[in-house]
Amino acid sequence: MSVAQCGMTERAAELRRDFDRTFAEPIRLDTAAKEVLLGIRIGEQRYAIRLAEAAGVHADKKITRVPGSSAALRGIAGFRGVLLPVYDLHVLLGHSSSEIPRWLVVASAAPVALAFSAFEGQLRASPDEILPQLARPDVASYARELVRTQNFMGPILHLPSILDAIKASGRGAAPKEE
Repeated sequence: MSVAQCGMTERAAELRRDFDRTFAEPIRLDTAAKEVLLGIRIGEQRYAIRLAEAAGVHADKKITRVPGSSAALRGIAGFRGVLLPVYDLHVLLGHSSSEIPRWLVVASAAPVALAFSAFEGQLRASPDEILPQLARPDVASYARELVRTQNFMGPILHLPSILDAIKASGRGAAPKEE
């Protein structure tokens, strides 16, 4: 047997032992808790939404306008046989919107859909990548935290606060019963 063949035989035996050892060792899971977020874009600004606060994400849904609606209410859309109001996140965040949003996220806490420009994907953030957000007038109180990962940075929208604002604006505009 040549020196080269002997070296290859030893290397093959080493690889075989390493392979067998992987089955003998306990499975190692990533024990660091990670938060799952949806990366979205509203205009040119990136935001994130907690996946736990969303019941679904949809693209290219037909939205039917309703008469006499507020500026934020884009209309209604059907989701599995249920009609939901669709609100424009551009307007709710205080921006003027000339583009028609393509994406909708259905809130898990209330039967409401929120429209936005672009879906940038799902991301996982460790607790040290989520930072408290200082008060900023351009995002009102809807963003209390900021996520900063290797590939994404933006405020995390707090959907319950947005839903509370929608409810409050609806109560203010509702006619009084006599």
